[in-house]
Amino acid sequence: MRGVKRMLRLAWPAVLCGAIVSACGTGDRSTAADGVPVPVVAGLPDTVTFAEVAPIIRANCMPCHRAGQAGPFPLISYNDVRRKAKTVRKMVVHRWMPPWPADTTYSRFAGEKALNARQIALIAKWVDQGALLGDTSHLPPVPTYPEGSPFGKPDAVVWMPDTFRIPGDNRDRFIIAKAPFELPRDTFLRAVEFVPGNRRNVHHMNAAMIGYAQGAKHGNFLNTAYIDADSTASLNAYEALHLQNDDGTWPALTPNMVNYLPGLSPAFYPPGVGGYRIQRNGAFLMNTLHYGPSMKDTMDRSHFNLWFTATPPQRPMRELALGTLGMSPVVPPLVIPADSVKTFTTSLTVPKDISVLGINPHMHLLGKSFLAYAVPPKGDTIPLIRIKDWDFRWQYAYTFRRMLHIPAGSVIKVVAVFDNTKANRNNPYDPPRTAREPLTGHMRTTDEMLQFFVNYLDYRPGDERISLVLGKE
Repeated sequence: MRGVKRMLRLAWPAVLCGAIVSACGTGDRSTAADGVPVPVVAGLPDTVTFAEVAPIIRANCMPCHRAGQAGPFPLISYNDVRRKAKTVRKMVVHRWMPPWPADTTYSRFAGEKALNARQIALIAKWVDQGALLGDTSHLPPVPTYPEGSPFGKPDAVVWMPDTFRIPGDNRDRFIIAKAPFELPRDTFLRAVEFVPGNRRNVHHMNAAMIGYAQGAKHGNFLNTAYIDADSTASLNAYEALHLQNDDGTWPALTPNMVNYLPGLSPAFYPPGVGGYRIQRNGAFLMNTLHYGPSMKDTMDRSHFNLWFTATPPQRPMRELALGTLGMSPVVPPLVIPADSVKTFTTSLTVPKDISVLGINPHMHLLGKSFLAYAVPPKGDTIPLIRIKDWDFRWQYAYTFRRMLHIPAGSVIKVVAVFDNTKANRNNPYDPPRTAREPLTGHMRTTDEMLQFFVNYLDYRPGDERISLVLGKE
């Protein structure tokens, strides 16, 4: 019980959303009264007021620290920020927040929010001088945000048919579930976002999309929505969810349509890149909907946000899955004895030229560091991602700023370190226990995994010049 309570306590700490990364040329550092090192930056105002700090907070913290978002308290008004000033300073100077785990000196991605050394120093000096208000008369209005999603208003929202009740018995639950939909017409899907109704307990979700041909399915859409995956074989669960066509045959299925992990955001690619045809009648099939242990009775009702496009998908997106339950073995087998720190690898040879859109590294609570790169037959090593300090709570799908060409014959290599000692503050057990990867697709939070997903297109000359930054050509 002690170990489980510790895991739950660590799983969802108070967070500040705003990305902080090391700036180029950090220079000398000073130490403030609380012992936290602060970057030394020339040319700061003699007196720093909220007028200098507010634009930084609004751009980097407010998107999460506002009503209905992940931040546990608002950071909008002067009084909001002043009340949490010491916490803001600590998180910013320690570079614990924003959660942006990837090392920006190794590889760069779209959507980075980076505080530079000057911004960090401004916030620290403002707090150290007493969090003064100053003259805010020239500050622009507080930003407004679209309802429903940080990515703008979706074209459609697909809700789970009913609520799932999570008993407070400290058990992991693995559910097979469906979210049916009926649209006005067949169309093309540009992006889809899974939004958990209970962010504290939804650990991860993997979903496919089912499409029913015209006239193939007329009823049974709003019946059973949740099946216990631990007690029911997948095919039996699909039948219990009434997913078949009316004549008993099985409909078309698009696998790996949408995934969710803490910190994961949907990718928006240029028109014609990726995307799917979506039929009028269908359903999202969650082959794995994982609810982490809860110490009290609670509930969840999640939903999907959909964005459509008039542009047919011209270049289908494909996926490489390395490591646990994937296309390449973990070497040595992923078994981490108690009181040990161990390194594991996995690698895969790319059989053809590919253009990489994005990547997604994944480990659990014992992860310590993660490194991935590609070694081409000729030329220099291609950096993919380096995470020096793994944090289970913040796992992103990283989209490159431009498509990344990896030549045929290149070897993608992953090197991961796991820490199963008491020194790992995220270790779910005290004392530590041996951890290993699951043998099936249903894993507990306290199991371990080493996975690396690579989303790509078949390469075309000129792909390297195509921007993947949202809103850019």
